[in-house]
Amino acid sequence: MSRNDAAPGTVTAPPHRIRRLLSLLYVQCLVGVVAGAAVGWLWPSFGADLKPLGDGFIALVRMMIAPIIFCTVVHGIASMGNARAVGRVSLKALLYFEVLTTVAMVIGLVVVNVVQPGSGLHVDTSTLSTEGLPPEATASHESFAGFVLAMIPDTLLSALTGHEILPVLVISVLFGFGLHASGEAGLGIARGIEKLSKVLFTLIRWVMRLAPLGAFGSMAFTIGNYGLDTLRHLFLLVGSFWLTALFFVLVVLGTVMRLNGLRLLPFLRYIREELLIVLGTSSTEPVLPRMMGKLQHVGASKPVVGITLPAGYSFNLDGTAIYLTMGSVFLAQALGIDLSLTQQLSMLAVMLLTSKGAAGVTGSGFIALAATLSAVPHVPVAALALIFGIDRFMSEARALTSLVGNGVATLAVAKWEGQLDEDRAKAVLRGDIPYPSGPEAGPVPGEKPVDDGPKATAGTDRDPVAAVG
Repeated sequence: MSRNDAAPGTVTAPPHRIRRLLSLLYVQCLVGVVAGAAVGWLWPSFGADLKPLGDGFIALVRMMIAPIIFCTVVHGIASMGNARAVGRVSLKALLYFEVLTTVAMVIGLVVVNVVQPGSGLHVDTSTLSTEGLPPEATASHESFAGFVLAMIPDTLLSALTGHEILPVLVISVLFGFGLHASGEAGLGIARGIEKLSKVLFTLIRWVMRLAPLGAFGSMAFTIGNYGLDTLRHLFLLVGSFWLTALFFVLVVLGTVMRLNGLRLLPFLRYIREELLIVLGTSSTEPVLPRMMGKLQHVGASKPVVGITLPAGYSFNLDGTAIYLTMGSVFLAQALGIDLSLTQQLSMLAVMLLTSKGAAGVTGSGFIALAATLSAVPHVPVAALALIFGIDRFMSEARALTSLVGNGVATLAVAKWEGQLDEDRAKAVLRGDIPYPSGPEAGPVPGEKPVDDGPKATAGTDRDPVAAVG
């Protein structure tokens, strides 16, 4: 039957429309996630063997993160009007991080005490063993002083060859200040760094085309290796954690967006590609470069984005904060340990420190929980064996919540600094100004330089880094 002979009432999508839909990255990632879950369910052994696909994609992006952060932060600081603004932005960001992290932990604490997902399990402590847990979970964890000292790299260049974000941020801020204070001597270097950043964002755009493959491999590994049967026994914990994370995003982060004159749902639609990549890989690291570009495109100034977003990856892990309180109290309930309010609050105080060492990589929340349990005597570390099998199914919720939280935090700090173009932000979130994705993407006008106060004037050109994704 020819196309013209189709039966009456039959609706067929034009081939060009289907091709255009499949060319969208978020559609490709969604297909990858669904296909990976199907492969892992139908052929578990084969799905578990696909782990290198996800690991390889994350490794490709990770090698780009340090130089991109360095170029973005250095150029932003070197080109701004007032060096004191960096300290002001950092202080506001850290204050915001602490408040929102505490709110997330309190919400998790309330939910786990009301739902009590661990009650009735009656696990015998003598049957628990740390055998089978990852080595990081049973290792001795560094003190807060050690965490601070770890932010200082061994050499100026070693920060760019490591995998930690905070040392890169420290070196970037220092180098940016050095260029800013050097006047004409640093001007040529600053321009070179600006051009280098354009090249790096072009490379990351190419790498991101592999995101659907990485999401496919990671999801196939998760379902194939851990299986869906493990969810049956601890469904109440996993379900309540996902719902708590959803409540935090929609209510708490939605309120923050409203207070800053924006709406959350259009923002979630704007970063849908990044959300699907995080869902597939269980890690926020692969989307850090794209999030920096998208937040600049939406109207936040480069210095605010360059400082707030990378710092948030270590200091503002809202999903991990919820997980720590719910996970620790769940284990206590499962073991029949009755924690008083004072004991729970003391654990919360410890978590405010241990959560800061959890980077945005897969499984870091589990390690942070191990660090918490090893720092307080209430729950044995061996109890982690109870949730190790289902941790991966909560890792996605942790990563998604933390990603949205850091995006909202960056927009909030930019608004408080007067470095957010609200008209542009609303237009972008409405879809009037789409995020450019091709090599034809050019400069986007309207960037505001960081200055002494909220009355900063708009510059003539927005940095072209923001236009490349």
